[in-house]
Parts: sequence; C-alpha cells; structure tokens
Amino acid sequence: MRKKLGSTTVIEERLDLRLINRTTRSVALTEAGELLFARISPAFRDIDDALEDLNNFRGRPVGTLRFTAARQSAQLVLLPIVTRFLKAFPDVSVEIMINDVLIDMVAAGFDAGVRFGETIAADMIAVPIGPRHRFAVVGSPAYFKTHKPPVTPHDLKGLPCIRYRFTSGTIHRWEFERGGIEVDIDVAGPLTLNDQDLMVDAALDGAGLAYVFEAQVEALIAKRKLVRVLADWCPAYPGFFLYYPSRRQLPAALRAFVDFARGAKP
Repeated sequence: MRKKLGSTTVIEERLDLRLINRTTRSVALTEAGELLFARISPAFRDIDDALEDLNNFRGRPVGTLRFTAARQSAQLVLLPIVTRFLKAFPDVSVEIMINDVLIDMVAAGFDAGVRFGETIAADMIAVPIGPRHRFAVVGSPAYFKTHKPPVTPHDLKGLPCIRYRFTSGTIHRWEFERGGIEVDIDVAGPLTLNDQDLMVDAALDGAGLAYVFEAQVEALIAKRKLVRVLADWCPAYPGFFLYYPSRRQLPAALRAFVDFARGAKP
C-alpha cells in the first residue's frame, strides 16, 4: 500500500495536482482523482485482457501460423498435414506462402517452413515429416515409340529431356544411385521449365523425359498415360523437413503443429 501511495505521490508532483486526500485513518480520491481514475481504468482493463490473451497463447493452441514452402513440398507434404491439423485445432488458422527460393523466414515473419533437409540452414531446428520420397523418370507411350528407353543414366545423353531451372538460375542435374554408385547427369533437351507440374504436362504431351517426384505421377503410371524408366536407379530419399528458428519457448500453436506433424501418417 505504501508503495502504491508513493507512486501516486510522484504522479501528483508531476501533475502539480492532488489526487488523493490522506488522513491517518483513511484515503479517498479527490474529484480530480476520481476523474482520472474513470478515464484510465478502461485502459488498465484492456491491459489486463491483453495479458490474459497472452496466457491463452501459452496454454492452448490459438492464433495464426505462417509457413513458407516450395510448391512440391506444400503439395506433397505440408497441405495434407495442415488440413488435418485444422480439424483437430479449430482455434488455429494457417497461411502457406509458396516460395521456391530460400528466404530469411524470421525477417519475413514466418513461423516455420518445409524443405529438403540439405537446403535448411544449420541454425534451424529441423523435424522430418511425411514419408520418404523418390524421383521418377517418365515419358509418354508416344515418346517411346520413337525413342529407345534408357537402361542406365548415361543413356539419357542424346535423348530429349525436359529440364528444370531453379529460381536461382541453376539447371537441375538428375541424380541417380544404385549399389553405392552415384551418378548425376546434366541432361539436354529442347524444353526448360521451372515448375514440376508443367513438366508432367509436357511429358504427357510427348515433349521429352521428365524427372519429377514419384508421388506426382504414380496415378498416371498406373493408368499407363506415362511410362517409367530407370526405376532401379532412383532410391528413396529422407524426404521433407519442417524447420523453424531455435527458441526456448515455442508458441503453443507451433508446438502443437510440430507434435502433430511428427505423428502424422502419410
């Protein structure tokens, strides 16, 4: 009580105005004090409410999560997990932004991202999510009527392939491995794209061989709209990782998502 009265005395001195009448037996607001109290008490209630909202964030998953992800990682892994997560945590909303280039996620205001592990900065916490992935080399039946199917990765040289260019400008080299032997091929072809969905469309049209995620073309292979080659040279990779900045205390919504993603089944 003395501390509070002392604080009030400081305010009175700064305002050069008495706010409280004090006697040895009682303390009462002056008319000016009552006016000031009436004006500032709503603000203090707002502060109390804001602090209580923060306590809610600490205790239960609420609020908005912002993710950055490349298109394929969003399609194949992130979005399927997010849709199930939102049903389990209705007080959380999610925003996914497609970025095919690596960005400073903290500066850009993102909570987390999804990428291949080899592209994630060392100062991030990385959690594997989703199944392992394979790449697939595919072409249309019409394509193979005029081109011999490759038996080894080296047979790709001289065959028309659909190349992929990263946003950085680098052309993707096709990577293969079998029996401990690793091979990467700088394929050639008349068509270069920067979107794997377009690569699948181009392969369907017979423009060349495409090197894409297996999950993108499984249904098309089953329907015989695309033919797969070099399957024994395409091993499974660890897949995608959910990554986020190292923090001592994660927001409740992000912690809930990390736990949910770890336990999510493909």
